[in-house]
Amino acid sequence: MKDIYLYNSKSKKKELFKPIDVNHVKMYVCGPTVYARPHIGNARPRIVFDVLSRYFRVVFPNFTYVSNVTDVDDKINKAAQEGNISIKELTQKMLSHFHTDMSALNCLPPDLEVKATESMPEIIELIERLIKNGNAYVSDGHVLFSVATYTEYGSLSRRKLEEQVDGARVSVADYKKAPGDFVLWKPSSAPDPSWESPWGKGRPGWHIECTAMIAGHVGLPFDIHGGGIDLLFPHHENEMAQGCAAYQTKSYCNYWMHNGLINIDREKMSKSIGNVLYVDDLLEDAPGEAIRFAVLSTHYRHPLDWTDETLSIAKQSSRKLHLAKNYFPVKETTTHSQEILDCLADDLNTPKALSQLLVWAKATLNGDQKAHSLLCQGMRILGFGEVDIRSWQPKKTTITPEAIQQLIEERNIAKKSKSYEKADTIRSQLTEKGVVIEDTASETFWYWK
Repeated sequence: MKDIYLYNSKSKKKELFKPIDVNHVKMYVCGPTVYARPHIGNARPRIVFDVLSRYFRVVFPNFTYVSNVTDVDDKINKAAQEGNISIKELTQKMLSHFHTDMSALNCLPPDLEVKATESMPEIIELIERLIKNGNAYVSDGHVLFSVATYTEYGSLSRRKLEEQVDGARVSVADYKKAPGDFVLWKPSSAPDPSWESPWGKGRPGWHIECTAMIAGHVGLPFDIHGGGIDLLFPHHENEMAQGCAAYQTKSYCNYWMHNGLINIDREKMSKSIGNVLYVDDLLEDAPGEAIRFAVLSTHYRHPLDWTDETLSIAKQSSRKLHLAKNYFPVKETTTHSQEILDCLADDLNTPKALSQLLVWAKATLNGDQKAHSLLCQGMRILGFGEVDIRSWQPKKTTITPEAIQQLIEERNIAKKSKSYEKADTIRSQLTEKGVVIEDTASETFWYWK
């Protein structure tokens, strides 16, 4: 196996990946806060770490991927009140949206998905451990983490104390010993959710949830922690502080991986601007594989500038991959293309891997069966070709797949009888309906434009 190099956000450099246990690699990735439909920014980490998961399942004998669901949060409470529905109904509905959308993007589910609401005993036990160790204190019904008691605080984000406070946008409440101290548990009353605890009825702070779930289901230290770069501080900084302080370990995880953010036409995606792109809206105009291709066409660590052209190019490229895949019969194999594995070994270089797929696709369409075999192997590792791209249908189409096939058959008859003008007319009719047809030596394939 080729050496694997991953960029570690903590050291700010690529590092040789050395698993804690080569026979069982473990990864935790921060999951959704289920108060709204997922947007393309929420989808990016899911797609990125789905590729890493697929890759690691090829090169390691055992791999476990754990993610969380934040279903306790101020944003959830606010959204439920504004929508006049229960918190349980809201979170179940939005989690269902998330699962449906991620499946449409060909993301496999994690091995384990843990909800915060199902982890209260572990969260309370962790807070008690921090209090016992002298890293947390009770004040006015709140429990807070004392930043001063953890000397490594700031080592992940490399922020000075004053920057930590500013970046966290913390309020300097009377119950805090220091401005940078953050909440582990806070009082809560109806209509907000609450649980019984040694400190009265309340609910956990956001950061403690992930640490408790990791300690309970992954174990410390572990191999890889993933998430968006916007979580680096304060969320991941606080996670690490809590975990290391509670279990008195120097290492929380060995590799921190963060994906860059997505901008829309060079502007930050924001509800206030009104440029948020929700996944289910994008799926009305493009198949999930095209959206996946667009996300993976930029290296995961870099910002991704999303434009109409980005998606248009991705649609054309994903069509080409499927056309080439179907050019010859697909043979079942457990072999994996080494060129793609090598790309992924270099800090998950998906742009290079996709370029290689397109090279093989072109060669396949020129009759190269070896390139076809490599293409199918590479598509499988990267999460493409698992469903027929034609199973997706644009929302505003006025033609059915059955009608498309009928017109193609009529066109084939016209071509055989050398009625080329009629054949061209049928092609034009299909083009007007948003259908692209591609002729090969053996048959004609069609795709949505």
